[in-house]
Amino acid sequence: MLHRRIILNEDQIPTKWLNLIPYLKKPPAPYLDPSNGEPMSPEKMAVIFPMGLLQQEMSPDPWIDIPEEILEVLTTWRPTPLVRAYSLEQALETPAKIYYKNESVSPPGSHKPNTAVAQAYYNMKEGVARLTTETGAGQWGSALSYACNHFGLECRVYMVRISYEQKPYRKSMIHTWGAEIFPSPSDQTNAGRAILEKDPDTPGSLGIAISEAVEDAVMHDNTKYSLGSVLNHVLHHQTIIGLEAKKQFELVDDFPDIVVGCVGGGSNFAGLAFPFMVDKANGRDIQIIGSEPYACPTMTKGQLTYDFGDTAQMTPLIRMHTLGHDFIPPGIHAGGLRYHGVAPLISAAIEENLMEPRAIHQTEAFKAAITFARSEGIIPAPETSHAIAVVVQEAIKAREEGKEKTIVFNFSGHGHFDMASYDRFLAGDIEDYEYPMEKIQEALARLPKIGV
Repeated sequence: MLHRRIILNEDQIPTKWLNLIPYLKKPPAPYLDPSNGEPMSPEKMAVIFPMGLLQQEMSPDPWIDIPEEILEVLTTWRPTPLVRAYSLEQALETPAKIYYKNESVSPPGSHKPNTAVAQAYYNMKEGVARLTTETGAGQWGSALSYACNHFGLECRVYMVRISYEQKPYRKSMIHTWGAEIFPSPSDQTNAGRAILEKDPDTPGSLGIAISEAVEDAVMHDNTKYSLGSVLNHVLHHQTIIGLEAKKQFELVDDFPDIVVGCVGGGSNFAGLAFPFMVDKANGRDIQIIGSEPYACPTMTKGQLTYDFGDTAQMTPLIRMHTLGHDFIPPGIHAGGLRYHGVAPLISAAIEENLMEPRAIHQTEAFKAAITFARSEGIIPAPETSHAIAVVVQEAIKAREEGKEKTIVFNFSGHGHFDMASYDRFLAGDIEDYEYPMEKIQEALARLPKIGV
């Protein structure tokens, strides 16, 4: 009998989050105040974030304690299983061993509540009554509405319009947990109204939705803003994934040669990869790959420089790989991978050769998803499918080279609310799209000028 699922007990859940910063050769550049180009003070950022999270954002410590109240909620679904994908291995006829960390078992169906629960908790502890946020594919909006419901906070979600239209049941999920949701750009904010006036048919973007959520938070005294990716504290919270995975590999006396995750803002990738990146920084030979769409090639074609995190230029300036804050990607089905920037810690990891980025075409991602669903039985989210496509590439390479490799990837979410996109793929209606370099250059030309 095959033993597919490697399970930890609840008392084995990690009690600390990992901070990658102390393991980097060079700390990431500070956030800058766009008004004067100086490093952004915690006091200014406290307008939209609670101090408890800002302390984590700027912490130099390698480990951050997880409060007991957060652990109690996380044990609703954690520890998550590490699964040996025997059937996928057989389908690919590969000598590689393939494992996946199944984050789809959380109530909202993805990795996102790992940080949503933490963020709602710290806001609640500081007396915040209401949170605003953006969401692309709806996974983050679902997770934050779930967490706010648990801790008694109001929640308002601005969802990228194209995804709002493609994934109506995410809206139902968010309403079920008691939150409000609006397609972005909306008529609820000045930023949204200005963009609608200029382009009433815009598909929206995560940058626009962030602008609306930040503006909403600033305009209400009882409200803070909550971000589902990119920032340091968000990535810290997700490292519980990789920390569990390392314990699980110890149970089967194995260790990955290749670690894979999809990258939009960077949170699910960082969650699995950062604990293994510490080993790579200390000299262990591990290949760590972050996959993204050709349609939104932030890491593979973006410029590493300071840029705004949102379209309306309301956020601090962040040094990251970026396609330009007013970049509007096409309406691909991997809505969570349509962000113009990437987490500064991911950019730092690329700079230090701790990981490699790889772009994937949309049809290749769906083909890999179908292969996974027909072998392992679970239907992946389109975002997760970009990671699976890289796993398939590496498993076939291992077969062609006759090498035994151990591959692990983050199964960041299920695709149960994405079946319309599967219908389109199976009907042959989805085409590949590679964002033209000239359009990227146009957007990059409008980057903020620092020190000018």
